[in-house]
Amino acid sequence: MSAGTDMTFGFDTALGIATEAIDRLHSTAHSHHRIIVVELMGHNAGWLALGAGIAGGADVILLPEIPYDTEVVAEAIRQRQRRGSGFSIVAVSEGAMSKEDAAALAKVAADKAAAKDEKDDKKKERAKVKLEKLTLTMLDKTFRLSRRLEELTGLESRVTILGHLQRGGTPSAADRLLATRLGTACADLINQGVFGVMVAARGDGAEAVPLAEVVGKVKLVPPDHPWIKTARDIGVCLGER
Repeated sequence: MSAGTDMTFGFDTALGIATEAIDRLHSTAHSHHRIIVVELMGHNAGWLALGAGIAGGADVILLPEIPYDTEVVAEAIRQRQRRGSGFSIVAVSEGAMSKEDAAALAKVAADKAAAKDEKDDKKKERAKVKLEKLTLTMLDKTFRLSRRLEELTGLESRVTILGHLQRGGTPSAADRLLATRLGTACADLINQGVFGVMVAARGDGAEAVPLAEVVGKVKLVPPDHPWIKTARDIGVCLGER
């Protein structure tokens, strides 16, 4: 979801598609006694993985906002095994990463930022290349997680990446209503001669927000968001100790 608005049109549709995918994966995971790691879109924000994970009944939800401990995830899966559940669904946002990867990325990014203030061009280039290489190695982090969980639990683990499948299809009724509501609000603002703003959803209404206030900003999942509390309350593992 975008910064400055309660809801972005398209989110409800993608959420529904992702939830149905997790629903469908349950039967395979259960019948084959496997861990299914399903990667969902979201870049560096975990809204889609969190919402679909809760709605679809995922056992583990991993978000970019909460770097995960792989050992904690594995232990949650082993606990399910001990209770008689020989399968687990892990919903992971594409931007989620382990604590080790997050720390390494933060260090390299800090080194690159520090190099900008120096006159040594070679040092700047080295820092840039190092960050690019580390970023590339993280492209397969979901597969690395899957392999590691297989090693730690003894269960077969498979990865499903929904990718752009979540972006297509027929819009939900909620998205159609939201798009129409924001569209008519946009037309009203144009008639009033108001420009340079984003039309944001506010409750059941709409509000003009200056573009300068939202450009370049990302709406992340706050640690105290009700969805986070809900996930914890129903026993979902978020990969944290």
